[in-house]
Amino acid sequence: MNIFIISIFFFWRVFLFFVAWTGEKFLPFSPRFPYSDILLITSHLPSWLWSFANFDGVHYLTIAKSSYSAQFTQVFFPLYPILVGIISKLFPILNLITVGLIVSNLSFFLSLEIFFKLLKLDYKKSDIKIILLFLISFPTSFYFGSFYSESVFLFFILCSFYLARTKRWWLSGFFGAAASATRLVGIFLLPALLWEWHQNEFKVKSSKYKVSNFHSLLSIFRSPITYLVPLGLIIYMLYLQINFGDFLYFWHSQPIFGAERSGSSIILLPQVIVRYIRILILVDYTQEIYWIALLELLITVFAFTALIIGHIRKVRLSYLIFSWLTVLTPTLTGTFSSMPRYVLLALPMYIVLGLIKNRLSKICILAVFISLLLFLTVLFTRGHWVG
Repeated sequence: MNIFIISIFFFWRVFLFFVAWTGEKFLPFSPRFPYSDILLITSHLPSWLWSFANFDGVHYLTIAKSSYSAQFTQVFFPLYPILVGIISKLFPILNLITVGLIVSNLSFFLSLEIFFKLLKLDYKKSDIKIILLFLISFPTSFYFGSFYSESVFLFFILCSFYLARTKRWWLSGFFGAAASATRLVGIFLLPALLWEWHQNEFKVKSSKYKVSNFHSLLSIFRSPITYLVPLGLIIYMLYLQINFGDFLYFWHSQPIFGAERSGSSIILLPQVIVRYIRILILVDYTQEIYWIALLELLITVFAFTALIIGHIRKVRLSYLIFSWLTVLTPTLTGTFSSMPRYVLLALPMYIVLGLIKNRLSKICILAVFISLLLFLTVLFTRGHWVG
């Protein structure tokens, strides 16, 4: 077991609980989401614990407890709450919130281990440690330790990439299927992993023999990745059609959750940027919505910039393919809402930061990240929307 990973995970987890505990002494709980009074406060857990199930956490809690009985919760993919529900039945003495937090935090710890192994294939150990520090200190990394699917999804995609890099394609496809049953963007492992397949299985062989582009394309049909990765999404879509009469219920329900999301049409990125510029011009800066919009815009621009630099620094293309599709897709609903959380999965972003040569620059960025992490954790745990 990697002592460095144990140390940074333990410090990160204790730090966030301490921040939540301290925050409740200075800021009243003002929930901007429903059901906190009947699902969280009544749990009899300390508020610094149950507050990590705020916002979407209550919906995952509902699904884990009683499946999709609440209308429109179908926007949340099933595998994470299914895992929480199963483990809760195995350990009925534990509160469901506690089980969800254990699943999330254990998944994040294992993700750090897998990410370390994945990075070792390309980078020095000293660089890897900095990359992991940027990951755990990212301003919204508290979502990895919350009653959210982020950490489980991160674990699945990292396992899938690592197994692909080590040429264990069936297992890679299996974890890819688990990812696409956890989040919609899990399906974007398909093009990313097929690129790995082409590089590792087909390109090596074609270097010995002359092979046409047509046969190169056909090679993807020999890969188990092609058939396994979409399975999670396909099974969920069939479930939605059978039970609710709509294959795309998870997409069509998006507008119900606010932020002026579109569930029936695609909004292009320039239109979203113009919308945010208008918000920053027209909304009074003393209003909370102004600062939320600014946070969403700045983190989105930061992530896009880091991915562009990732191409310049020659970060592995499969990671970039997955990350670009993952961060661009949510913007098609017409908003950057939740982008501070969605960009957490843009793995090249941390690699680019970790490879910065100037030591002072890295320290300054880490200091800014940790300061924002502290501030945003307090706001989130006290019921304020931060993405």
